Amino acid sequence: MEFGVTAEDEAFRGEVRRWLAGHVPWDGDRRSWERTLGGGGWIGIGWGVEGYGNRAVGIGRQVVWAEEYARARAPARSGHIGEKLLAPTLIAHGSEEQKARFLPPIASGDELWCQGYSEPGAGSDLAGIRTEAVREADGYRISGQKIWTSLAHEADWCFVLARTEAGSRRHRGLSFLLVPMDQPGRIDVRPIRQMTGTSEFNEVFFDGAHARAEHLVGGEGNGWQVAMSLLGFERGVSTLAQQVGFAQELAQVVDAAVASGAADDPVVRDLLVRQWAELRTMRWNALRTLGSSADRGAPSVAKLMWGRWHQRLGELAMRVRGAGAAVGPGDWSAGAPYELDDLQHLFLFSRADTIYGGSDEIQRTIIAERVLGLPREAKG
Repeated sequence: MEFGVTAEDEAFRGEVRRWLAGHVPWDGDRRSWERTLGGGGWIGIGWGVEGYGNRAVGIGRQVVWAEEYARARAPARSGHIGEKLLAPTLIAHGSEEQKARFLPPIASGDELWCQGYSEPGAGSDLAGIRTEAVREADGYRISGQKIWTSLAHEADWCFVLARTEAGSRRHRGLSFLLVPMDQPGRIDVRPIRQMTGTSEFNEVFFDGAHARAEHLVGGEGNGWQVAMSLLGFERGVSTLAQQVGFAQELAQVVDAAVASGAADDPVVRDLLVRQWAELRTMRWNALRTLGSSADRGAPSVAKLMWGRWHQRLGELAMRVRGAGAAVGPGDWSAGAPYELDDLQHLFLFSRADTIYGGSDEIQRTIIAERVLGLPREAKG
């Protein structure tokens, strides 16, 4: 199975490659890169509507852009949460005033967003959140804690799922609020240092943070429906781009196996072939479900497939390098800073792949209940 890319899409591929070749590698910071993307008209191409400073293209060209971006090894995005998650949610559930206010600065790369969902004790079980938002004359006062908040230390805004009905439980009484992050003394962002030495994730503490009344999305008490709609946008075309990155990592592992001599081991060769074959299978599955809403379990199946696959790739990367995999690239004896090479970073970071974005256990529960129709798990 191959995706049906037209001749016009291929002409578009040439435009994408020329633009990326003129801008990658990038020597500026991530925020300025977002503005450069916005200036080129590359943010919001998958929204399905235009008129907010973006341009809309069909699914074929979205695939072309995503795959060529990954192949060019362009900078990691800091604006994807606003572009890929919040913007489609506002288009589906927001008011015209909310769209006019928030979509243009997302499309231009001028405002960055983070996601205020998970909490201590309510990670994959999102319905267990305890953050409260109390209604006041001019909006809401928010108190509580969020965790694993990606890029909160860079974000201008956060969309927050909070409990607006006192005493409510589970899915009831939740609301979806848009909260400015620049509130000194009311919002405290604390980076979480990971095994890789980096800090993409954060704890975020809200102590009476303010959200304006007109920044409530979808109506009070309808937060669960809005939040679930947002999660439906989380996977799609970006999955194919992710697989391009996986293929580049697999090629690095193969090169390492050849360099170390591990490729001479028939067991290692078999494992490398298996990783390649499974990656092709993931691509075909993504193409099969792309743009289709009929297969309700497709996102969960895809997450189960790539999460464990990526972990096995990291494990294989360490295996083919032998004992040298445990040694960092820097001269630590001379006081060099903590460093990891690409394959060491792959191994350590991939340990979390079966947890973040919905743990494997949660994905299996979704498939069991929503697709196979098995009895629902009892909730407290």
